[in-house]
Amino acid sequence: MLEIRRRDFIAGLGGAAAAWPLAARAQQAKTYRIGLLSALAPPSDTSPFIAPLIRGLDKFGYVLGRNLVFERRGAEGKLDRLPQLAQELVESKIDVAVVTGFPAALAVRQASGVPAVAFAAGDPVATGLVQSMARPGGNMTGVSDVPTELTAKRLELLRDLAPNLRRVAMLWNASDLGMTLRYQASEAAAKVMGIAVQPLGVREPDDFEQAFAAMTREKPDAILMVADSLTTLNRKRVFDFAAGNGLPAIYEFDFLVRDGG
Repeated sequence: MLEIRRRDFIAGLGGAAAAWPLAARAQQAKTYRIGLLSALAPPSDTSPFIAPLIRGLDKFGYVLGRNLVFERRGAEGKLDRLPQLAQELVESKIDVAVVTGFPAALAVRQASGVPAVAFAAGDPVATGLVQSMARPGGNMTGVSDVPTELTAKRLELLRDLAPNLRRVAMLWNASDLGMTLRYQASEAAAKVMGIAVQPLGVREPDDFEQAFAAMTREKPDAILMVADSLTTLNRKRVFDFAAGNGLPAIYEFDFLVRDGG
């Protein structure tokens, strides 16, 4: 597994696709099946993570509906369903799985030896998804985090925006081990910089109102949102709260900013 930027993910998966048997590609004799698994709703073609995947694969001649099929599964927030859904993907004879978040990645890793590409799943070594970066072993590859370095830079940018930054609210999915470890790294980086942290872990959509209420009672100087399926799904609510309360905020992906963050 390599530490690569998110935009490199599509190129990496496309490169893997380019290595698939050339004869089969030339004859278009095979329809390739990619399993998509999420802890929330089944991923749609227009989702922020899947739309770039479709465009990237298309450049390598893999066109959805022609020689490419997605098998989609989503746990709808019920994480105990993930092992069953992962097994369903295996039984559907997929060629590779693309999974979002640590819970989904863990389910696919435990289900079988089907090759899997994981992203937004946190540090793969710390979560136990792989043995090491140099020798991951098993069936898992994907995108690794460098949260300590990235968070320090994000906090520096926030402090540039808000020179009086003393307290930052951190919003993350507490049901996701990968995101919890990323939050912990972010918290540690903030403390080194002398910035107090207001921890706001959420586990389901209803928890966002509680997080907003906590920030209303004790207003932070800024917000840092750790991005995963749950927080991304509820991003508009976070955008609206930050704008309505005049709070600077920083997000982990560029599409969140373009989307109104």
